[in-house]
Amino acid sequence: MKLFSRAILILSVLSLTFASAQQKPAASGSGSGDRAAQAKSQASAKTQSTIREALSAAPPAIAKTATVKDWQGNVLKQGDGAYTCFPTPPAMKGIGPMCLDKTWLAWRDAWMNKKQDFKADGVGIAYMLQGDTGVSNTDPYATQKTADNDWVVSGPHTMVLVPDTSALDAISTDHHNGGPFVMWKGTPYVHIMVPMGNKASSAGGGAAALKPASAKSQ
Repeated sequence: MKLFSRAILILSVLSLTFASAQQKPAASGSGSGDRAAQAKSQASAKTQSTIREALSAAPPAIAKTATVKDWQGNVLKQGDGAYTCFPTPPAMKGIGPMCLDKTWLAWRDAWMNKKQDFKADGVGIAYMLQGDTGVSNTDPYATQKTADNDWVVSGPHTMVLVPDTSALDAISTDHHNGGPFVMWKGTPYVHIMVPMGNKASSAGGGAAALKPASAKSQ
């Protein structure tokens, strides 16, 4: 009788242990699921914030149909319009999102890969309506202000490419004149800067916000 009672007791303990063991993975799995859901929600919120920042570079009508990519080339929002918008480059201090048409995307690839044979195949227009936080007006690859690199901080602006760069000879490179000026004259990356508002107040970006080391060519 004692042996039988002990057997019953042992079986009861084993049953409880087995039941407990079966429950633990479920509890753990539930916690992992909650954490995964939370992480997904946070990632989604961050993505949406990045998309909003990128689209803020363009007028509403263009932003509405634009595609948004991050600086690794991942599509964050697929659009059916003519523009691709990017958030502020990771290496840039401050804010400087931009929206580029196909001509500017080709320019971007040439600039990032230091291609010297770039020539615009048509008029290109890019938007940086959040402005930038500084770039040399003479050196396409300068990363900070020096005594002789004509550093300029721009407010909201558009940028224009033309196929015949000789047409830009009639436009000044003086960015203090309050109107359009030519940036990076004498280089394959020359373009027109067209101010559309007040200048930014800090330092570090521009069309050169397209940091070569921070981005993947599209």
